[in-house]
Amino acid sequence: MQGLMQDFPLTVGSIWERGISYFPESRIITRTKTAVVRTTYRDLGTETRRLANALDRLRLAPDARVGSFGWNTARHLALYFAVPATGRVLHTINIRYFPEHIRFSMDHAEDEAIFVDSSLLHLLAPHLPHLPRVRHVVLMDDGGGAGDVPDDSRIVGWDELLGSSDETDLRDRVGDEHRAAALCYTTGTTGNPKGVLYSHRSIWLHSNAGVSASVTAVTDRDVVMPVVPMFHAMAWGLPYTAFQAGADLVLPGPDLSPAAVLELMSRERVTYSAGVPSIWMGALPLLQDYDLSQLDRILAGGSAVPVALSEGYREALGFPITQAWGMTEVSPLGSIARLRPEMEELGEDEKAYWRSTAGMPLHGVQARIVDDETHEELPWDDTHRGELEVRGPWIARRYYRREGDQEQFSPDGWLRTGDVACISPSGFIRLVDRTKDLVKSGGEWISSVELENLIMSHPSVAEAAVVAVAHPRWMERPLACVVVKDGGALTKDEVIDFLAARLERWQIPDDVVFLEEIPKTSVGKFSKKTLRDQFADYVLPSA
Repeated sequence: MQGLMQDFPLTVGSIWERGISYFPESRIITRTKTAVVRTTYRDLGTETRRLANALDRLRLAPDARVGSFGWNTARHLALYFAVPATGRVLHTINIRYFPEHIRFSMDHAEDEAIFVDSSLLHLLAPHLPHLPRVRHVVLMDDGGGAGDVPDDSRIVGWDELLGSSDETDLRDRVGDEHRAAALCYTTGTTGNPKGVLYSHRSIWLHSNAGVSASVTAVTDRDVVMPVVPMFHAMAWGLPYTAFQAGADLVLPGPDLSPAAVLELMSRERVTYSAGVPSIWMGALPLLQDYDLSQLDRILAGGSAVPVALSEGYREALGFPITQAWGMTEVSPLGSIARLRPEMEELGEDEKAYWRSTAGMPLHGVQARIVDDETHEELPWDDTHRGELEVRGPWIARRYYRREGDQEQFSPDGWLRTGDVACISPSGFIRLVDRTKDLVKSGGEWISSVELENLIMSHPSVAEAAVVAVAHPRWMERPLACVVVKDGGALTKDEVIDFLAARLERWQIPDDVVFLEEIPKTSVGKFSKKTLRDQFADYVLPSA
């Protein structure tokens, strides 16, 4: 027997419609390079309908991939709604990728249009001649200046495009909640990035979970500031969660320096914010310089939150940082470390310990740990260690355009996270290791393999291996271990200069050590474990 309840599609368009209908006066504050721009949900509704009309006039087909290459701004927010609400797919391009990965993701996604902030055009422009599928490039003036605009007939300005656009009705444009809505590429890989294709339903359910009291408890009384970039895992879903709740939304633009973040928080009376631990670590010494009396919760994810950091905020502001765990494949929130009632009776040290774990899975997410060899499920006793696997309605079941690549998914449909974990009898997840040789710096992945290949392209380098070394602010930073060719000569500065001409600053190793040889495994592979053990107590110059 079937139930007799209405079947209403859960779509991104319905999130947008709820926000502008019930909370039209909720504010959206964007800080650009030159100004602070204040609008409302009502204003965004008008802008989104005009943008939808512009997308139609560009003759972008249903399911067309539309790239965004921008900071956290109201225009980027309009794309968050207009693109999926018209049946297209928003591809948020990670501007911090290696250049070859930026091009790969746009080519692999088969983007037909790209919206780019003017201050970022210089990063995108070199790729445009190699992207014949891209038919339109829309330049969004963010006050940063575009520099030399390429002579490319595909480029048009945002104001020019929308200036002649009417408003298009977005209601009921998408009737199938399982239709693709957004495409994000994961940085947690050692080869080319892998595409994770979110559906309308998965975004709706993930953002709805965010308003629950057991997760972020966002309401229309909140002022929400996502410090996590909108090009990274849909800003952790916070823009959609804010719209579900009707909260004011503060978008910090490109300046995420600690002082700039705290000044904006203070001025706009932010109550809730989220970002990677390195943001909050940099801000900790400055907390006393700003009025943050309205701020009552901070979420951190992307890497582990040190107990000292969380407790530092508890001492300074009266509440600790809340640790969350997730990944792009999980939309991204999978668990959150909110203390259960019985834990409130524990001592402060014990409570701090449980806050430092990955916490309990969100409702809708199931978790298990499995033995690496037998693949049998292990008990929840906070002792047995196994690979963490998860499943749920906002968790990927395969990667985009990689139908034969199912290695990261179990035969019975669970996502293999690559994290080694224990689970306590109360269901709290404790991450204890990772299965891949990646460096996670400030919440962003750095591929050791990519760095090694680049270093070994230097004519004087025979071998190179890169390992993660602990860092007090960034949690981890890369250390390059280099073997110079016989008869060659090479200095640390020469290696750094060689990389600086090819990489963004944050991707460059903090130090270089020279070895006679890289230790090998029995099959001739670089032994990263040996190197990690050797440099476990290594102090980086930047530490």
